[in-house]
Amino acid sequence: MKDELVVYDKPKSSLSENIRTIRTNLEFTAINGGLKTVLITSSISGEGKSFIASNLAVAFAQAGKKTLLIDCDIRKGRLHKIFDLDDNVLGLSNLLVDEELVNDIEVNNKKYIIETKVNNLYLIPRGMIAPNPSELLGSARAVRLLEILKKKFDYIILDCGPTIGLPDALILARLADKVVIVSSLNYTPMDMLVNTKKSLENVKAKIAGVVVNRVEGGNRNYYSKYYE
Repeated sequence: MKDELVVYDKPKSSLSENIRTIRTNLEFTAINGGLKTVLITSSISGEGKSFIASNLAVAFAQAGKKTLLIDCDIRKGRLHKIFDLDDNVLGLSNLLVDEELVNDIEVNNKKYIIETKVNNLYLIPRGMIAPNPSELLGSARAVRLLEILKKKFDYIILDCGPTIGLPDALILARLADKVVIVSSLNYTPMDMLVNTKKSLENVKAKIAGVVVNRVEGGNRNYYSKYYE
């Protein structure tokens, strides 16, 4: 695993504490239950979305929850790199092109659900780069796959692509219980962040809030602010 998994490598660091605070805040936004799937998106690429998604998944797993992290960015997803997997490892896109593979997941197909080195944390990488990602993510197979996986895991973290210019996050946001927007200080244009929020609201997404990344010196520092 790369050094990006700070919650795993440095669980006592202030950054890890901040990630666990985000986890707790998410749980409080659904205090009466109903929190199963959390979608992580951003306005544009390069805002630290996959870093937040992977560490948040580790935080849920460390709390004793059986957690699944899915790389839904089947255009440029990089979770396989964060977890030191081969570029060509099978994943979500492979599943979504074949109905029979979705059926296999119901039985428990370890070829696609990878057990990570983090206890309680499992991963479905992006898989092959598909020519039609929006169609795959918006398919009935994607809906059915998510319903099957909800029965197997306590929490599912969906690491999705950026919102501006692409429909993928908006397609999946309608299926998620909560949506977290990642932005980066001095990098994310404010108008794009506002447009991202409006676009998600237009599809009735349940926005939990915004994680502002890189607030204080260094690429790993951030704070979180929640709308709710």
